[in-house]
Parts: sequence; structure tokens; C-alpha cells
Amino acid sequence: MAQTTAILTTLKKRLKAQGLTYSDVADSLNLTEASVKRLFAQKSFSLQRLDKVCHLLDMEISDLLRGISEENARLLELAEEQEAEIAGDITLLLVTVCVLNRWTLPEIIGHYDISETECIRYLARLDRLRIIELLPANRIKLLVAPNFQWRENGPIQGFFQSRVESDFFNSRFDKSTEKLVVLNGMFADESILIFKRKLDKLAQEFNELNDDDAIMELEHRHGTTLVLAIRQWEYGLFTGLRRSGK
Repeated sequence: MAQTTAILTTLKKRLKAQGLTYSDVADSLNLTEASVKRLFAQKSFSLQRLDKVCHLLDMEISDLLRGISEENARLLELAEEQEAEIAGDITLLLVTVCVLNRWTLPEIIGHYDISETECIRYLARLDRLRIIELLPANRIKLLVAPNFQWRENGPIQGFFQSRVESDFFNSRFDKSTEKLVVLNGMFADESILIFKRKLDKLAQEFNELNDDDAIMELEHRHGTTLVLAIRQWEYGLFTGLRRSGK
């Protein structure tokens, strides 16, 4: 199943790079767009259908497999000084977040007040940092791995914790697209480790859905942030009620 996921993830990126949509895939397979979405979601492509989609991309299945090898060699995280450079320039950080979410140059300058020349200059910096490869016609090739993450307790994580935390939680979380769950329990260390693995799995699914939706037009996608956390902690107001030595 892991190999199937890798194949379909690479396939979706190739479709996105060529500006092809689920509708284009549906036409090539003589299926409805809903059926194509279901094939991707259920990871149930036959070799015959996979070959037809590769033909749509003007490539062979072997080319797709080579793409997977390239993905496996990609960057998992940045060095401390690279993150510090990005965190120190708010516009560079914005452009970085955009490209990590598969935005194109026209989409970035169409959505934000950044000139084309300025945006290209920032993309060139990301090329130097080896986050992207800036291709002819200013096309963007992402060089980070699908499971790329910011450094734990690194400059980017610190930036978001100090600047974004209060803004993120300034909501009632009562919209259909929002949800806040606060639970409290008494866990053994082993149970905490089990739940941490479940959080890791949920984070992986988040990244997979982000990759799935990257093929869709920008107007149909919305910036979405997920915060996951678990720790041994109790409300500070209870601290003074503890018995001595507890």
C-alpha cells in the first residue's frame, strides 16, 4: 500500500505540473470526475488505467517509478540557519508557505501584493536554499519530500508560536470548517506513546490530502491549519492546590 500511495502521489504532482485536472483524467479514462476522485481516494487504479493516465502525461509508467526514487531522495527538513533566514523575512516566509502548498508564480502574485519581479527574486532565494528548482518560464519544481517538516523547536516553529498562536485561537470554532477539541485524562507513559503514533498518522493523512487537493484549481482550495498537541500538563490554576511534594 505504501508503494501505491507513492505512485499516486507522484502521479498527482505530475498532473498538477502540467496543469491537468481530475476532469482531464476522467475524459482520458471515459469515467466521471467523481469516479476518478474515488479511484485516487481508494487507491484502486488498475495498471491499464495507470498506463492511460501516463499516456495523458506523455510518459511511461517507468518514468513515474523514477519519479518516486527522486521523491525519496528529497529534503526532509532545513538546516537551522536556513530556517532562520526564512523566518527573518515575512515576505520570504509567505512565498515559502505558498510554494510548499504547490502554488504557482501567477497564483502567488495574483493573490498577494507582490510584484512579479519581487516574487521571482524570492523564488531565486528558495532555489538557492534548494527548497525549489526554478525552471524556465518561472515554473516551480518542489524539492522537499512529501513528509517535509519544520525543525522541532526551530526558527519557523518559534515564529508561528510567538506570532500566530493568539490569532489562531481567536475564534469560537463554531463554523462547519472548524473544530476545537480539548480533552483531559490520566494516561500511563505507554498510552501517551500510542497516542503520539496516532497523531503522527493523522499528520500523514493531512499531508496526503493536501497532496490530493494540489491538483485542483486554487479557487477551490482554502488555507487550512491543523494544530495537534499532547503533553503531561494540568491547568496552572490547580498548581497551588497540590499537596507538598506532589
